[in-house]
Amino acid sequence: MKCFFVLVRRDLSLALRQGSDAAMALMFFVIVVTLFPLAVGPEPGVLERISSGIVWVAALLAAMLSLDRMFQTDYDDGSLELMLLTPVPLEVLVLAKCLAHWLTTGLPMLLIAPLLGVFMNMQTEAFPVLLASMALGTPVLSLLGGVGAALVLGARRAGTLVALLVLPLTIPLLIFGVSAVEAAVTGQSAKAQLLILGAMLMACLPLAPWATAAALRQAAG
Repeated sequence: MKCFFVLVRRDLSLALRQGSDAAMALMFFVIVVTLFPLAVGPEPGVLERISSGIVWVAALLAAMLSLDRMFQTDYDDGSLELMLLTPVPLEVLVLAKCLAHWLTTGLPMLLIAPLLGVFMNMQTEAFPVLLASMALGTPVLSLLGGVGAALVLGARRAGTLVALLVLPLTIPLLIFGVSAVEAAVTGQSAKAQLLILGAMLMACLPLAPWATAAALRQAAG
């Protein structure tokens, strides 16, 4: 666990020192959401009806921006080979990298989502469900993104390839995330949707690091 937290702290320090990837993802998230009222008009009823879908789609697209850099720096400077040589299982180190990515990308989007919901005329009753669904869904984005980032490691136009690989896998996440918020807006229970999102997270926690580690070994070999 010491190596786990050391790697998380290292990636957080690098992200804070550079800041470009995390800031770009957050700014893209905000810009995409704010552009929709300009496109569809300021009608409150229309914005309220599409608010949950817009926030979730913007979060998915924003998360794609920094995925290709998750392992690229380690691949370029030789840190990946050192990770493979450590006695710590590579899956644990991959989980640490995904956690650091979520802390710098998913968590800021999670915190700013209610503010954007207000901008989109979302009902305040839906805010707790929006936060809960994004708290369960955004870690899945980082875990699935780790698999995609490892598969395209060293490839040209890796960012585009990651998006093509990962976005189709996030369709169930989008469906249940949006439906959970819509259920809260209409006064229904969102428990079923949140349980499904939690099940997705529980499935990805062991499976995604294993698949990512296998792809990293292949790329390093």
